[in-house]
Amino acid sequence: MPTSASFPQFSPQRLRSYILRLPLITRIILIVIVLFWIAGVSNGFQHWAQLIPTEVIAGGMHRINTYPLLHLGLIHTVSNLIALAPLLERFEAEHGSLVTLILFTGPFSTFPAGLYVLISHFLLHTNTPVEGASIWIFLLLSSQILSLAKTQPYLQIPEYGVLPRAYRIPTAVLPLLLILATSFLSLIHVLPPTSILGHLCGAGIGYLWGLGYIKFLAPPEKILRWIEGKLNLLGRMPHYVSVDQKVYGRYGVLPQTTGGTGASGIPMSAV
Repeated sequence: MPTSASFPQFSPQRLRSYILRLPLITRIILIVIVLFWIAGVSNGFQHWAQLIPTEVIAGGMHRINTYPLLHLGLIHTVSNLIALAPLLERFEAEHGSLVTLILFTGPFSTFPAGLYVLISHFLLHTNTPVEGASIWIFLLLSSQILSLAKTQPYLQIPEYGVLPRAYRIPTAVLPLLLILATSFLSLIHVLPPTSILGHLCGAGIGYLWGLGYIKFLAPPEKILRWIEGKLNLLGRMPHYVSVDQKVYGRYGVLPQTTGGTGASGIPMSAV
């Protein structure tokens, strides 16, 4: 019979160590999310930052960048921070700080937002506001799950309860199943209101990135190295992950051989 020692114990020291080791852009994004939560106490700020299709079409283009940083309340904020941190940390360690900054202030926010606005306004004729970092969570999860699917194409579900036998599900569809699960839990009021369309838009961009179709969005390494050298980013910025560090981790272990890199949850709220 399992004892309490069998389960991982919460350790403030380990949590502090983990936070102190987060790479630069990951910690900046997490801090900005907390600042947006504080500012979101004002209803005026919430309305200003939400992704609202009619407001975007009317000229409020800032919304396609601000909505992932805004959350409904403390629980929504904390749960998304916990889910986002390890995924974003892994992405930055694999791709570098500069690429992470460019993508998450650009295409990884604007592309899902554009898809959502187009489908919501022009196809479904709805105007539901959305907000929350779960757009990034499902984007990162979808892109990173494809890497796992290469070595483990299926996940085995063991026999349990009413299941008469074990089942296998494709690993690559796990983010879609999580989207359906969060939508169901939202429907029965276990989770805050969520946007299944918003989640699917984020996952769609994540799949495109994981499959390599939009890797061109990341600037060439030659340009990145030039920028890093000119600005001396590695020397000036603590916890910065440079182009040459990204393959071998944030600590910049010198390579012995050359090798390639592989592309490695909580609901987005709709008010």
